[in-house]
Amino acid sequence: MFNWKLKDVIMVCIFSVVFSFIYLWGVYFANFLATVLAPFGFAPYAYEIVFGIWFMASTFVPYIIQRSGVAVVAEVLSAVIEVIMGNMFGPIVILSGIIQGMGPELVFAKGKYRDFSMKNMCLAALFACIFSFVWGYVRGGFSKFTPMYLLGMFVVRAISSVLFAGVLSKVLAEKLAKTGALSSYSLGQEEIDE
Repeated sequence: MFNWKLKDVIMVCIFSVVFSFIYLWGVYFANFLATVLAPFGFAPYAYEIVFGIWFMASTFVPYIIQRSGVAVVAEVLSAVIEVIMGNMFGPIVILSGIIQGMGPELVFAKGKYRDFSMKNMCLAALFACIFSFVWGYVRGGFSKFTPMYLLGMFVVRAISSVLFAGVLSKVLAEKLAKTGALSSYSLGQEEIDE
């Protein structure tokens, strides 16, 4: 599979399991927020607030593995496990995972899987946001919203994406690398050398 080693496959599987739990928690938290925001007419914004959480596997895992295909595979595998655990949206989440992973994959591929600067991580998160928003528009009936309401949804999703999948993913991966747990990866060696 691409130029992956066995350790890469294992690492992607481990983190996909971790993120599937985080993703499922995000679904239930978004539902709670939707209930709170519904009386004000902003229930759809609840999902936008946490949307960046659902992109984290597609930025965090590639930053560690630094190989082609990791963003899509990690996102899809996380989605599959999340569905098995009981995501109420069902198997359509797997297709969403493919789409959400494609944005970061393109950004990382452009940098030949070597540019994981904060700027590029945030750009990858933003691409996940754009790809997912277009998919949401096609599948989710966004056309019923006014242009300003839609713009607001996109801005909130973009901010969530950059914060969670961009900034937080980078910070968490680097903190994990400092523990020595990633010493067999470039990121782990860089953090130990510093």
